[in-house]
Amino acid sequence: MNLQDEAFHKAIEVLRLNITDRGFSACSLRHDTDAASNYRSVWARDSALTVLWSLPLRDPELTDCAKASIETIFAAQTEGGHLPNYVDIETGNPEYGGVGNIAGVDGAMWMIIAVWRYHQITGDETFVREMFPKLENTMRWLRALDSNNCGLLEVPEASDWMDLFPRAYHVLLDEILWFRANQCFADLCTTLGHDNNRYLFRAKRIRRIINDQFWPTPENLTDPNTYYASTQFSLGRTRYLLAQITPFGFSWRCDVFANVLAFLYGVIDEQRATRISRFLDQICIDKPYPVRVLYPAIQPGQPEWKDYFLVNMLNLPGHYHNGGIWPFVGGLWVRYQACLGRSGAADNSLRQLAKLCQDGVDQEWEFSEWAHAETGKPMGKPFQAWSAASYVAAYLHLQGDEHVMQESHQSWATSLA
Repeated sequence: MNLQDEAFHKAIEVLRLNITDRGFSACSLRHDTDAASNYRSVWARDSALTVLWSLPLRDPELTDCAKASIETIFAAQTEGGHLPNYVDIETGNPEYGGVGNIAGVDGAMWMIIAVWRYHQITGDETFVREMFPKLENTMRWLRALDSNNCGLLEVPEASDWMDLFPRAYHVLLDEILWFRANQCFADLCTTLGHDNNRYLFRAKRIRRIINDQFWPTPENLTDPNTYYASTQFSLGRTRYLLAQITPFGFSWRCDVFANVLAFLYGVIDEQRATRISRFLDQICIDKPYPVRVLYPAIQPGQPEWKDYFLVNMLNLPGHYHNGGIWPFVGGLWVRYQACLGRSGAADNSLRQLAKLCQDGVDQEWEFSEWAHAETGKPMGKPFQAWSAASYVAAYLHLQGDEHVMQESHQSWATSLA
């Protein structure tokens, strides 16, 4: 058995460590000895990603846990459609605000996508019918975040998975998820015989805006909505999608997770995805392991630097969200390369990802939360469900699993057919 095969079996063991009656825990309760840890919870975001990437195994125990995760999060939905950031596994108490009591926006969209995925693989239409009113309510809550009717969501600072990071207003990752949530909800509407036109129209509009405004070129000067273009013109053409845009400026940093997801979810075409891939290769984004999630990291003294980066010493350069290495994004990186036809690079990245997941602080195969950008040493909590699930999906993708490939890549021509 080679390292990649061993990692696959170890990843399934880690997934089983995270099974609880309420759904997937963020990390293994057995190994998290901090009773006050909010990792001892079913997180909307983390559990949804674990659902997406573990369902192709068609393992009854994991499938039941996937369903429980969805039910736990939606059971705590507010009257207005807001979903909790997480639900404490021991007490069942929901938490709606994160750091600074800011609501998480991305978890709600990941949950919509997860329900669609659950139906795709299980065919459980009864469950979708039961969930539909709650799904529709959450879609309304999300739609209200488009406060100026521009087509994109206006996102508060630090309100997605980068919950200690200065991204706000039109955040690339969240707009991609908004596209995908509308696409998935439209498909669920079709399944149940409901009209889906508004959601398909919205998805097409979101995709067009992302391609026009987050990929600036001098030609964008003709678009009155591209309010940063005069500055962009003096800087040249981009080689990746911008991380964020506000009425007052934009960020040239490369959000690797969002750029990879943009191709896997059919927002950008293969030509742009190839250009992104070349740029990421040039900066060795997957060294020492796949993959650093931000380039370049924010340095002290730069305008984007925030004092809260020093909370628990998390966001120093090369740490955590500030350019750290995240295995769950590494799994997407493997699939990104495979979808671009770079099979050799994808195989090598999977092998490197297996090495990263094998490394641990106390023992082998800890599937840690993240790793240091320079040393590659594991950091954060061990035995993370989404780290294990992402490896599983990457492994199955390279094995040609049709369910994983269907979830991970839709072509430019057919993604809204």
